[in-house]
Amino acid sequence: MTTTQDSPTAAGSGASASDAFKASKERRGDAAVAPERVDAVVSAILKGVHDTIREHQVSYPEFQAAKAWLMEVGETGEWPLFMDVFVEHVIEEVAAEQQQGTKGSIEGPYYLPGQAKLGSACTLPCRDDEKGDPLVFEGQVRALDGTPLGGAEVDIWHADADGYYSGFAPHLPEGNLRGVVITDGDGRFTISTVQPAPYQIPTDGPTGKLIEAAGWHPWRPAHLHVMVRAEGYRTVTTQLYFAGGEWLDSDVAEATKPELILDPVDDGTGTRRSSYDFNLEAL
Repeated sequence: MTTTQDSPTAAGSGASASDAFKASKERRGDAAVAPERVDAVVSAILKGVHDTIREHQVSYPEFQAAKAWLMEVGETGEWPLFMDVFVEHVIEEVAAEQQQGTKGSIEGPYYLPGQAKLGSACTLPCRDDEKGDPLVFEGQVRALDGTPLGGAEVDIWHADADGYYSGFAPHLPEGNLRGVVITDGDGRFTISTVQPAPYQIPTDGPTGKLIEAAGWHPWRPAHLHVMVRAEGYRTVTTQLYFAGGEWLDSDVAEATKPELILDPVDDGTGTRRSSYDFNLEAL
């Protein structure tokens, strides 16, 4: 049983997410942005804030409380958590309007690059006594015209049966339930792992205080994170959920989509099996 001492703190999770984000220039989006674009977007954001203040007659004490909260978010390093939970799903929604192929979803704050590369039929790295129902996740990576994409990378990561991610919970070994699976010549993969649990985003920091003050819940439904890459094709980043799962209809991150729900079937041995194919758009 995971103890309170083992549980990830908001500050610890924020620091890990911030470090991972800063380590990748590609993910940071360091390309120059035209001044006209900065003016248009930032002016619209500020107008939205100003309009909200006027509409809801925000008082000085409320303004000062908001200022203190924003300062705390920065001091604790929780910006990756806050942005990925409450903002990223809309960014992904806008991006999807111009994309074809497999539906995307948010990346979330728990991605860690540089994981172990594994063969097309593999077991994700895990502890000898890893808890959870055995799960086999298999499928094929193809181009939009159906051409199999051999050698594609299926970068997969997920929480354990207690809802914790390696790299963010101190009791988990590095790389636990993470890996980059290389598809075979027919673009196929078969991954053995355990079914993840729903998880509660860290609530001991300012993001948790906001959720409590607003009367929201902090839960995400169980899911697999998958980032599928192939040379010459647009990378698909998505999350796959489980039919009938708790919080599926009230995800705090608002990231679920009907097209992304798996329905695993017991194969008679106690192992649940599910198949999902990925279709990538050429660049």
